[in-house]
Amino acid sequence: MHARAATSAVAIIAHVSHVTHRAAAPKTSRCYVVTISDTRTEETDRGGEAIVELLSQHDHEVAGKTIVPDDPERVRGALQAGIETPDIDAVIATGGTGITRRDGTYEVVSVLLEKRIDGFGELFRALSYEEIGPAAMMSRACAGLAGGTIIISLPGSENAVRLAMTKLILPELGHMVREARR
Repeated sequence: MHARAATSAVAIIAHVSHVTHRAAAPKTSRCYVVTISDTRTEETDRGGEAIVELLSQHDHEVAGKTIVPDDPERVRGALQAGIETPDIDAVIATGGTGITRRDGTYEVVSVLLEKRIDGFGELFRALSYEEIGPAAMMSRACAGLAGGTIIISLPGSENAVRLAMTKLILPELGHMVREARR
């Protein structure tokens, strides 16, 4: 087989595999939403509400939602509660991903992760760069698996949440859940 034909065959197989995986993915998932903030309340939590709204619009179930202060032990406890709840497919957190002294979500999430999805953070920052420029480099958004549950950590900004949800999470959530269950 010529090199060009072999490359084309590999590309077709990769595309078919991706399409097959997506087709076999669950159409709905159960999610737990965690807002991490020292200042947000139920009335002012626009990022958390955007996650709930977008998940619901796409027929995913929000099994729970909580707001915790930017305190490592409280953040760990809230994330662990989602991970340990039976039938939760994904824990989506918003807030605490910056570089200020109080931003500690990344450190907590990175310790919990057993498998990282490095491409998530890379893609999020690339998309964010298109909207806000070089300030995107300060986001420490990340994702991975902990205890068989998908963990996704997003910035606290509503715009950042909507960007990640619409461009990355919602298009692939079922596929991620399928792969995490295998």
